[in-house]
Amino acid sequence: MRMSEKIGPRGIHVDQSELLCKDGCGYYGNPAWQGYCSKCWREWNRRRQQQQHDEQLNKGVKSEGPTSSLFAGATSMLITFSKFQEKKSSEKGRRVSTVRKLFSSKMAPRQELQELPTMSPQVPSGDFTDFLKSLGKPSVQIIQKRCARLIEHLQARQDLAVQAQSNLVQDFYQNMATCSNGFSSEYRDRMMDNIEKFIMTRLYKTVFCPDSSDDEHKDLVMQQRIRALHWVTPEMLRVPLDEDRSEVTEHLVSSITAIIEMDSKRAPQDKLACISRCSRHIFSAIQISSEEPAAADDFLSSLIRVVLKVNPPRLHSNIQYIIRFCHPKRLMTGEAGYYFTNLCCAVTFIEKLNGPSLNLSHEEFDQYMQGRKVLTRKIPSSLLHSASPAIRQMHRNLQLLSELRERQDRIISEAKTLEKELREWTHSVKEEVEETIRKFPFCNTLNAE
Repeated sequence: MRMSEKIGPRGIHVDQSELLCKDGCGYYGNPAWQGYCSKCWREWNRRRQQQQHDEQLNKGVKSEGPTSSLFAGATSMLITFSKFQEKKSSEKGRRVSTVRKLFSSKMAPRQELQELPTMSPQVPSGDFTDFLKSLGKPSVQIIQKRCARLIEHLQARQDLAVQAQSNLVQDFYQNMATCSNGFSSEYRDRMMDNIEKFIMTRLYKTVFCPDSSDDEHKDLVMQQRIRALHWVTPEMLRVPLDEDRSEVTEHLVSSITAIIEMDSKRAPQDKLACISRCSRHIFSAIQISSEEPAAADDFLSSLIRVVLKVNPPRLHSNIQYIIRFCHPKRLMTGEAGYYFTNLCCAVTFIEKLNGPSLNLSHEEFDQYMQGRKVLTRKIPSSLLHSASPAIRQMHRNLQLLSELRERQDRIISEAKTLEKELREWTHSVKEEVEETIRKFPFCNTLNAE
């Protein structure tokens, strides 16, 4: 996904069309999916794998070269194509067979599919506790058995790559949704929410930030990046938040609490709920500050400000966990999908942040990043008034030190300028004396006598 950056009164700018899938399907895209939605990304990835297989086949045919016999060449080509087809079929059928095993049972397939519509729509309600209680009922045991098979399979196969784990879970969601086509969309969504939470709560330790991925390393890189950007101010980001107002500060504190709390949740939908709660508080803070509805650009810059201020724990791992194991429909549409897409855009912006993004030169940006240039932060008056006398005195001392530092820098700069001017004046006087001596050599001779 490409995010437009513009320095001006509106600060960071992103066109809302850029949040959508670049395939034009109308769903939200994501930088992790190269700008596609999850559905188009899987289709694009499938086509890419097919293309890679075709390229390997073509290379294999070309490498054999001409044969001495037409029969031998045809036989060799048939053998190569047969091996390729066999490999292709085995790779394509591996995941399908795994999901079929998870869904297999002693009853006939038709009888098994007829078992789901017999459930009462009141059983797997929106309350997860009620859903857990209903799993012991005969009409819902088939859901419990299928979920248990998937959990046992993934826990026993921790050697699987994280993408393979994600594929199995996503295929499981798709099959369960297909089996519940007889229900209303509202009931089916509630049931899938409960199934996702039931599965991922138990698989969390197995699939979150696994050893087979580089999530932990990227978490550290992101933390270091945000720490290095500690000097970025709201003014640089054009954040429209009036942090001097206590109501705005309260909403910002609530948004910070929500995004920190995300790391403690296990189910992807609960992590998304934290992101949504954080985003709603940011929208409220913007509306109070400007006393008018918040614009999308204002929200994105404010979200970037919150992320830089908080440096959420394991931010990359949490985003990847949601992408891999959340029910795709939740990320493609709705309020949660919009907020999550903006969070991914904010992270991408932070990763690529440079001087022009903040209306700074490359030299100034490098000086701030290397600590050779320091900004003095302003504490909101609402927090300063409620602080203890010691805190207020410390704030005054810091302001005094900052003023002294500015005066010292100004004096040093003026001293260097004076020193430079003195050197230039001495050099010019010397040149004038030498020029005078060259013009009047007779006076120089008399002086010598």
